[in-house]
Amino acid sequence: MFRRYASCAGLAALILAPPAFAHHPSGAGSTGGAGPIATIWASTLEQGHSAAAVVFEMIKISPFSDAELKAFAGKHIHAHSLDAILAPTLIYAYGVTNDLTVIARLPVVTRRDIREGHHSHGPAGDSVDARGDSSGLGDLTLLSQYRFYNDKVARTEAALLLGVKTPTGRTNEYDTLGARFETEFQPGSGSWDGLFGVAFTQRFAAWSFDANVLYHQANGGAQDTDLGDRFHYNAALSWRVTGGHGTPMGRMSLGAMPEPMYHGGPKPRGHRHTHDEPATPRGPALDLVLELNGEWHAQQRISGVKDENSGGNVVYLSPGLRLSMDKWSGFVSVGIPVVNHVNGVQAEPDWRLITGVAVGF
Repeated sequence: MFRRYASCAGLAALILAPPAFAHHPSGAGSTGGAGPIATIWASTLEQGHSAAAVVFEMIKISPFSDAELKAFAGKHIHAHSLDAILAPTLIYAYGVTNDLTVIARLPVVTRRDIREGHHSHGPAGDSVDARGDSSGLGDLTLLSQYRFYNDKVARTEAALLLGVKTPTGRTNEYDTLGARFETEFQPGSGSWDGLFGVAFTQRFAAWSFDANVLYHQANGGAQDTDLGDRFHYNAALSWRVTGGHGTPMGRMSLGAMPEPMYHGGPKPRGHRHTHDEPATPRGPALDLVLELNGEWHAQQRISGVKDENSGGNVVYLSPGLRLSMDKWSGFVSVGIPVVNHVNGVQAEPDWRLITGVAVGF
């Protein structure tokens, strides 16, 4: 039988980093052949096996000009802008049993060139405050993935996702003017949040279809701010172009896991090779991936007051590829927004890049 790596993330992209729509990394994730990069699949790690990945995510934002920020300020609209979000992330997954995998995800979050308009009735008129960058350790996310359905004949799997986001991230970053950044711009949220979802996988020949939904229930955090619930929904179609046996192999989203851990790799002493588990070729394997990655984000509340310029819905069309060999794999995915609906006045994302390397052991 074929076992594959799965995990999560980001969410991350399992799983998730601090919320605030368009201005936070997706957090999406998982972690090894053919399989998605940001979508969470239903496969789990073999008992006692581990996988790790280093993932780099960048979201390029279409910033407001200084003239636009001044115009918003003149209308008493508290608008802000930024240039990009960068989030290098460490992911580790461990197979507790053949059907239960636990995943940890820890990002470092940087928001670059934060600016906002400032209204003034004085002779100088409206102005723009250049607040600089905010950077620091983000919130640690822990996710469990329990595979409750595994039809080896039909090659269909389903898994339950349960997790928690912990308030480990920095929440006291200050701007170049000496003012504390609002919570939405901090690396951490200061809140304990719950994660609930399901994942589905269907394999056929050299193809794999994967989908998942994940709900992120946000609670009150730093500076009396509730950043708003998030709902992630993803679907992916993957095709193994070359390498392997024409069958989707083990993987770990947000970075494919290397082949040997699920197929032809290290096995317990005394394991006997069968025709059900042909040895994995030594040559590299190439997978092509096409994903739809969506995120709906509720509006944030500060001291109980709803921020009308927050929340919305973004969907990325994300082509990607993965090259894997032995215990290692590298991957890249570029997301282009096909739905970019934000509430009120917000700078919108232009594109998203996810890339990284993964290893199994």
